[in-house]
Parts: sequence; C-alpha cells; structure tokens
Amino acid sequence: MPRHALFPLPDARGGWSLFLDLDGTLLELIDDPDQVIADEVLRDLLARVAERLDGRLAIVSGRSIAQLDLILGPIAHLVALSGSHGNEHRWQGVSAHPARPRALDEAYVRLCEFADAQPGVLVEDKSYGVALHYRRAPAVEGEAQAFVAALAQALDLQYQPGKMMSELRMPGGDKGKAVRALMARAPMAGTRPLFVGDDDTDEAGFEAARDLCGAGVLVGHREPTAATYSLADPAAVRAWLAAIAA
Repeated sequence: MPRHALFPLPDARGGWSLFLDLDGTLLELIDDPDQVIADEVLRDLLARVAERLDGRLAIVSGRSIAQLDLILGPIAHLVALSGSHGNEHRWQGVSAHPARPRALDEAYVRLCEFADAQPGVLVEDKSYGVALHYRRAPAVEGEAQAFVAALAQALDLQYQPGKMMSELRMPGGDKGKAVRALMARAPMAGTRPLFVGDDDTDEAGFEAARDLCGAGVLVGHREPTAATYSLADPAAVRAWLAAIAA
C-alpha cells in the first residue's frame, strides 16, 4: 500500500484518538535501553496534546508500565498507558496487571548467559518480557535471533523481533488488542484511531486502527506495512504533535 505524508489527514483534534509508540517514535533509539529518558520538552508536549485532545491520548509500548513511569515522569499518570505489548494497562484510575509467567524468569537466566559470552550484548528485563539487545554487537544478530526464537519455542513464550533486538514476551497480547480495548471506552469510543509507530511490533496497532476506520502512521521506512501514512523520524513526529498542540 502506498504511504503518504501525514498532513493530508483531517485535523487530529476533531474526532480522532491518538496512540503513540515510545522508542523509535517519540524518542530516538539508543544502545542502552535503560538509559532512555523523556526530556522536559517532550513531557510538556505530551501534556499539551492530551489537553487539546480532551484526554484521547495513549502511549502503547513494549515497555512495562513501571518503565514508562520512570521514562515519562508525571505525564505518565495523565494519559492512557498500555505496556508490555498490550498485556498491562492503566487509565482513569484502573490498572490491569496479569501474573508474570515463571518461564520469563528462566528466559532471563538463559539470555544473561548468552549475553555474558557476547561482549556488547545487553539483557533488558521487563514485567512481562525479556529482551536481548545487540545494537553494540551487530555481528551476532543472526545467532541471537536463532537463540531467542528457539528459546521461545522451548519455554512456550512469544518471540518478538525488533530493531537490533529480540524479545521473549508473555503470549496473548499485542498493540492491536490494546487499541481495541481503549477505543471501547470513553472518551475514545466513537472516534477514529491514529496509531503512530516504527517497527514490527506496531503492525498490529496499524491494523487495528485501520479496522476501526482510522489509520496507521509509520515512522521511518519499512515494507511491507499496514500503515497508510508516514513520518520521517521522531523529530517529525514531535513537529506534528506540536501542530496539534498549538
């Protein structure tokens, strides 16, 4: 499907709800995911967008809600949050947190053993997932992907590839389910969703937005995709958000 610049879309303030991925969408990807933090400019921008959209703003991320709280600061309590690829939610004072599968603890140990033997490889432990990052060691990408995929099958976990990372996560959730769940509740119910994301994990969000008469917005360049529109990079996303907030 050909993709177009975002700006021909109707004004996002009029009858739209906005769903934003975090890493690679609002924030540039960096080597160490534990060092990611939202700057004050972004925090202020998200607060202004939430106000302009009358609360119809959600952050939908593979990060856990605990991580999102640390990264975003106080704004995390002013918007809808869906973390861990749609497996946990917090909005309007209601939280949903399922039990963490024990298999993730074993996965963490096994991934740490792999990382210890590969200089530059990092392990990120989340509430409902464990990720192996090899941005600092690109030569091990093939080996790492094969190892994580085999481990997913052995431990009955879901394998999720990403940009220079491979993740094992709790089965059953995805960003599309997060969009559908939030769109069923006021004030998003009855509006059209825009989902903005940058990688494979966001495709389910693009599909859900399309199915609900909205649209997906891909940040960067990748094919194939269910997104209809595109923005070049996180800086372009911020510029578009600033136009909404103005």
